[in-house]
Amino acid sequence: MTTELLIGPLLRRVVDTRATIWVETSAPATVRVSTSGGAAGQSRTFTAYGHHYALVVVRGLTPDSTTEYRVHLDDDPVWPLPDGRQPPSVIRTRAADDRDQPVRLVFGSCREATQHSSTRKLPPDALDAYARRMMAGDGPGPDWPDLLVLLGDQVYADVTSPRVRRLLKRRRRRPKSAPADQVVTYDEYTKLYLESWRDPEMRWLFSTVPSVMIFDDHEIIDDWNTSDSWRADARREPWWAERIVSGLASYWVYQHLGNLHPDEIATDPLYAKVVAAEDATALLTEFATRVDTESDVAHDTEKWRAAQYQWSYALDLGRTRLVMLDNRCSRVLDPAHRAMLPPGEWGWFLDRAHGRYEHLVVGASLPWLLPPGIHHLESWNERLAASSRPRVAALSEKLRRSWDLEHWAAFRRSFEALAELFARLGSGRPAGPDERIGAGPAYPAPATISVLSGDVHHSYVARARFRLDGVTTPVHQLTCSPIHNQVPAPMRPLMRLGWARGPAGALAGLARSAGLPRPPVRWRKVAGPYFGNAVSTLVHAGGRADVLIEGTTRDGELRTVAALPLRTVEDR
Repeated sequence: MTTELLIGPLLRRVVDTRATIWVETSAPATVRVSTSGGAAGQSRTFTAYGHHYALVVVRGLTPDSTTEYRVHLDDDPVWPLPDGRQPPSVIRTRAADDRDQPVRLVFGSCREATQHSSTRKLPPDALDAYARRMMAGDGPGPDWPDLLVLLGDQVYADVTSPRVRRLLKRRRRRPKSAPADQVVTYDEYTKLYLESWRDPEMRWLFSTVPSVMIFDDHEIIDDWNTSDSWRADARREPWWAERIVSGLASYWVYQHLGNLHPDEIATDPLYAKVVAAEDATALLTEFATRVDTESDVAHDTEKWRAAQYQWSYALDLGRTRLVMLDNRCSRVLDPAHRAMLPPGEWGWFLDRAHGRYEHLVVGASLPWLLPPGIHHLESWNERLAASSRPRVAALSEKLRRSWDLEHWAAFRRSFEALAELFARLGSGRPAGPDERIGAGPAYPAPATISVLSGDVHHSYVARARFRLDGVTTPVHQLTCSPIHNQVPAPMRPLMRLGWARGPAGALAGLARSAGLPRPPVRWRKVAGPYFGNAVSTLVHAGGRADVLIEGTTRDGELRTVAALPLRTVEDR
């Protein structure tokens, strides 16, 4: 039987003269990638949970070039597809010295599989529309993105399509206690990726545009790691242990592995063990079980180091630095120490946030700056959920879960630390040794700081204003969500009210009544909110930065929703 290419090829990272390509195959095979320019790479698949994968490093690419490539499984050609309906897949490299080269990042979050639209009547998929526009164009050019940044909910384990629900209904070995319409096992997770990533437009887009990803809650379950009591309740479910292990193991294989730099692939201890094993199932099961305990011990540095695996990562493109943060797995949930990142990983972030670059981009699945009214509500709720009065704490916890009050505002310690960091970076001042963000040298203030986020099922741009004097760098929250989903119509007026001065002021008063001081930063909306399916583009060219939000029409085309400069050359 001929081995088939089940998913892929996914072009993940392009670094200098190297590129990484990820595939899933139907059986063990040697995956060979060759290019029209002579660059090549190959790798034997590894096996886990009865499935087969490979991550191939292609070497010898020419700087500043566009090269078509082909994929063989053993000696059989499997890509490009023989039907010829799609343009060739290519690898585009940047110049050897790309510091003066523009950087174009396309980003968004929350994409349910296209098959959902037949029953839920979702608006057209924004990434499908983006891919079709690229395919219909004149080929690679300056308007093609350098990187696709996916900010969470790439698959939905707890909101499945009719196709997946039919599959679950037929399964005999499924845990009897498992929710009938949710995935639990690793094999069931693979069906989500198969359904979503074999969408023809997405398959071509992934094969041609490099991509990086980070998870959010729906890769596991809605409200994942909201609080320590949430974790306790989840663990009481008899199916939860398999769900969390399957979710984290499949995320490592399908998403995180491709985020790694080629040099990191060679040195990652887990990857080395996985590819050396005849069957990596036990390795990945042990890994996922251990990593899930990170939130239990995150406030204890020594115990955390024993359990920790860093999902956050950083990369540079030209003069742009992108730092992607894990907003879910590594949370500190102890009520006395709640934080979005544990101290050890926060220290890593500080190291990456300081440096010589022109534009800093922080990728976070959850918005740092929410509509102000919602921000104050979340901070108020966090304070009351830690109340010493059991009834107040219980009611606040119930409100937190039912209203999804779990963003940066609900981790106020981290919200303020991030504000302090951005203010310091934006003023070019060093941090003092006694300050919350830690000591560090002074670097020139960057041209822009942008936080890319998703999750909230609407899109907007907000600009921050700091109480610290001398902040010259414009700092923006750029939220783009959903790619393919929708927010219930009754919720939209409430989200709009969150930006209104009157309701926001009233909720700010509510927060102060709980003893909370004013935030160290103010912000205002400069575009949005937009509630349709959307994809956004952030462009850096020298000191200039621009953002474009595009939504889908009923016909599945893209239209401009907002286009605005974040900083012009004249602002420097």
